[in-house]
Order: sequence, then C-alpha cells, then structure tokens
Amino acid sequence: MNAQFKKGALELCVLALLAHTDQYGYELVKQISEKIEIAKGTLYPLLKKMTRDNYLSTYFVYSTEGPQRKYYSITDLGKKRMALLIKEWMHFSKSVYYILEQNRMI
Repeated sequence: MNAQFKKGALELCVLALLAHTDQYGYELVKQISEKIEIAKGTLYPLLKKMTRDNYLSTYFVYSTEGPQRKYYSITDLGKKRMALLIKEWMHFSKSVYYILEQNRMI
C-alpha cells in the first residue's frame, strides 16, 4: 500500500482503536497490522507525537510476563480530533471515489 496513504490514515486508526479501549503500543501495532502493513517502528513516533499534542495520555501497568507496559488512552481533545479526522476522511474518500467513478476507473 502507498506509504502516503498509510501516513495520513494512521492517526485516525489509532484514535478509533483507543476510543473503545486503552491499549499498549504492541497491541495497537498488531491490530493495525492485521489490515494495513506497517513497521513496528512506524507507530511509536506517532504515539509519542499524539501524546505530546494531548490527544493521548499514558499510564503504566505492571506485567507478570515482562517489563511494565505503557498504555495509551484517548483524551477529550483526542476525541475531538478523531471527530474532525473522520469528517475530513469521509469528505476526502467520497471525493476520490466520485472522481474515479466519473472517469470510469471503478
């Protein structure tokens, strides 16, 4: 899949997944990788940026299977950001679909 497509959609995917339940980084990578091929190292810088932008908050949970895990949780600002991104994504994807359909590409 085109890297630019993925880059634009990853933030929305992370917010959508965290809207339902808090998760740690590897869980997010695993879930997203089931549908979109990404490198594990791709997501962690985005999580850090989203935390810095106050879209996510973090907390640690001790694990019996190894070191403590950093969990990510969507903030109220993150929920607002997600709503905006959904609106923008829907407009963008409908516009692309319309262009493709009008030119008989699909």
